[in-house]
Amino acid sequence: MKPDELFSTALVHLLVQYPYLTDFLDSFALSVADSNVTIAELFSDITADQLDNIGLTHEQLCQSLLDYVAGMGALNQGFDKVERLSVIGGFDKDGVAENCEIELIPGQITCIVGATGSGKSRLLADIEWVAQGDTPTGRHILINGQVPDAKWRFSIEHKLVAQLSQNMNFVMDLTVAEFVRMHAESRFVPDVDDKIGQIIAQANDLAGEVFSVDTPITSLSGGQSRALMIADTAILSKSPIVLIDEIENAGIDRKKALALLVQEEKIVLMATHDPILALMGQRRLVIKNGGIAKIITTSTVERSNLVQLEVLDRQLMALRQRIRSGETLEQL
Repeated sequence: MKPDELFSTALVHLLVQYPYLTDFLDSFALSVADSNVTIAELFSDITADQLDNIGLTHEQLCQSLLDYVAGMGALNQGFDKVERLSVIGGFDKDGVAENCEIELIPGQITCIVGATGSGKSRLLADIEWVAQGDTPTGRHILINGQVPDAKWRFSIEHKLVAQLSQNMNFVMDLTVAEFVRMHAESRFVPDVDDKIGQIIAQANDLAGEVFSVDTPITSLSGGQSRALMIADTAILSKSPIVLIDEIENAGIDRKKALALLVQEEKIVLMATHDPILALMGQRRLVIKNGGIAKIITTSTVERSNLVQLEVLDRQLMALRQRIRSGETLEQL
């Protein structure tokens, strides 16, 4: 919005686009009795004594508002769109070159597989750090084919990567709704109540164990916590890349979780030992001795085998449920 439009539009309409304007007005103790008033009208009613108390002239106050809106707009917008991320190979632990260049695009799932300690987490860390040959692997990460600006590495407000680790531990004395609201408001998201409803509904769909808006966040189970953070990341996070570490241990609907993230046009990288998850990705990177040893594109035959694996997985889940409910497994 242009400056003249900003000052000539009624507050009731401005606050829809700029909900954070109330914080600016409150900081100068400017009360609004009529939301149909414009900023220009509001500022014209400020007395000389009020301006003295504020410590600004009328012109300086107007400029402060413009600077504030511009700054908050940049904060809320984040970085330019990530259309592709490239991983240029480095070396394994023995100095053997990886000799590969991998391109990742939004809506795509890339799985990272390998034995425990093989170097899966190191690859995730290189991407999160936007490595430029300055990590033990010597890998380079490009964004949209370019060497990334330092802002991608050091921004506090906006992160290139949202990482969902194996452990989700909350220590805040908040309800689920209060936690999500705090996150939404920190990002100046419009329709906060609607977003809270969406996130909790999605989380309950993923977790299976239903919780409410009033559930204390510290009482959530591991699966519920992971489900909440996946839904929160998909709906609220502006990070274009999501790194997931062993989602199979979370006790949630894995297929729905991945579908939700892909639907939100995220680049998804997932370290996993689960054959079903490994075949859900478009490809998998095989990590050995700290390096990318092989890149396997999921074949049509593997996709057809995935159907059979999912049948077996549902059977195992049914057996687990019988165990949980106290039944025996004498008859399968």
